[in-house]
Amino acid sequence: MPKQVVRVDRSGRGSADASRDMALDIVSYGRRGPGGTLGLGADQIAQIQRTVGRTPEVMVKVSGGGRDVGGVEAHLRYIGRHGKLPIETDEGLAHQGRGAAKEVTADWQLELCRSEYKPRPAPGRKDTRAKLVHNIVLSMPAGTPPEKILAAARVFARENFALQYRYAMVLHTDQPHPHVHLVVKCEHEFEPAKRLCIRKDTLRRWREQFAALMREQGVAANATPRQVRGQTRKPYRDAIHHRLRALRTFGQLPPSERSRHRPPKTSTFMRAKLDSVLRVLQTKRGALDAGKETMQRTRQEVVADWHAVADALRSQGQAELADRVERFVARMPVVHTDAQRMADRWRETERSRAPERADANSPEPRVR
Repeated sequence: MPKQVVRVDRSGRGSADASRDMALDIVSYGRRGPGGTLGLGADQIAQIQRTVGRTPEVMVKVSGGGRDVGGVEAHLRYIGRHGKLPIETDEGLAHQGRGAAKEVTADWQLELCRSEYKPRPAPGRKDTRAKLVHNIVLSMPAGTPPEKILAAARVFARENFALQYRYAMVLHTDQPHPHVHLVVKCEHEFEPAKRLCIRKDTLRRWREQFAALMREQGVAANATPRQVRGQTRKPYRDAIHHRLRALRTFGQLPPSERSRHRPPKTSTFMRAKLDSVLRVLQTKRGALDAGKETMQRTRQEVVADWHAVADALRSQGQAELADRVERFVARMPVVHTDAQRMADRWRETERSRAPERADANSPEPRVR
């Protein structure tokens, strides 16, 4: 039986749409459904319990994709740790060793894809060639058993891509959060014109599906939009995460070790954002709250819809869960833009450095 989508309006009324294979949409983000008495089923109540109980959230994201055979091979070598880890394919085979990436791309016949024959862009020009593959990451928080993530990833890939799009996967456990790298060929095996297109709705459906598969493995998992949970901070791109982690690691090395290593380059993305914040702080011109009005409006809609959910729960005799919903809403963090957050962090850093500067500038005491 397909899951229902319940869209709740501010009056506590909503509509159920069983035609879409999605999990509960707790809030409507302004898309109000027609009238009708709201009734929350067991699946919807379970979703609410997971959300207000802050059950660990799954992560499903597209981290890029190769536009030529060389790029695809390079990524497969990277996720296979240059032959150290097995690359598991849709045929159930495990390729391992330095030639594993080339074996996979040759088996997929990527050189026959139509987009492979388009010329490379000139230096400095945007690459408009179609992707040969999508690079997808399936991840769970630290402490999740890696073998269960891999088992869920196998089912996820089989249900979505088997006999349609070739795929390969590798489990990584060298970071606190275990994750699976999934590489999927964009071109359909039997209908070349039928390419794999990934949209926002696709990612949302995949997250809900992967969370359900993790729960089948006995692991508590949830999939809700970050706005529903009161989170306003967007996740940074992978390259930024890697750069920040490298900078922190380098800063933690003792001076003797630091001198033997080259410091990592500063992220140009973060540098540009910080420079713009500093200009505003120094000149007192410009705004740090650009976009905050939209974020505040979204938060107000989310809070109103959560209260509608609480009212619906009380009408169904779920008073305790309704109280938990209201406490969950009351504890949502204050809405801040990235620029405001960076400015606050900068001011905090400057305040902590003030005593050190005062000590450095104070005259040395006389020795008698």
